[in-house]
Amino acid sequence: MFFSRSKSTIPTPEEALAGRPERPFHLSQQHLVLDAPLVTDEVPEGYEAAIFGLGCFWGAEELYWQMPGVYSTSVGYAGGFTAHPSYEEVCSGRTGHTEAVRVVFDPKVVAYADLVKRFFEVHDPTQGMRQGNDVGTQYRSGIYATTPEQEQTARDLTKEYGEELARRGFDPITTEIKLVEDGEPAYYYAEDYHQQYLYKNPNGYRCHSTTGVPFPDRS
Repeated sequence: MFFSRSKSTIPTPEEALAGRPERPFHLSQQHLVLDAPLVTDEVPEGYEAAIFGLGCFWGAEELYWQMPGVYSTSVGYAGGFTAHPSYEEVCSGRTGHTEAVRVVFDPKVVAYADLVKRFFEVHDPTQGMRQGNDVGTQYRSGIYATTPEQEQTARDLTKEYGEELARRGFDPITTEIKLVEDGEPAYYYAEDYHQQYLYKNPNGYRCHSTTGVPFPDRS
């Protein structure tokens, strides 16, 4: 994506931009692909939210809205310090955020573990502060768990996938895994033009692959 020469060191909270108390732009109410609202701050009863950073968020969102059991998706910024950042601020490397996709899903239809497996299989989680030619802290690999159970699942599957990558001669996984504490903003929505970008622009930029290293089958 644009501004790929961003910094490759995450700032401290003291170094990060101050941000703002509320979202400075309008968001559409309806998801353009799924029959659901775009903004889902209140997750419907019986559903869960999952947050993943896996490089450019345009392609990441597209891959998740295609999965059965996914209720709604959006793109935004996670893992940083600046409240309600703009895209340009995130690209500066001074917010601490990574580009992320937020997935609201029905765990009775699709397990959180399956979302994590999809996450690993479609990007390279070994590259640190980059994803392919996209370089900077905003492209780092990250899993931002919204429950302790999600965090444990993410850590277990990261270990399992890391062992598979090592067996194949790949570098160690650098994915950042964090549990979002109560009251801590996990995720800030990106600007409206980024939402469902590849639905609006079918020939737009994609950096993910569906032919990556498959998750090991332990059945």
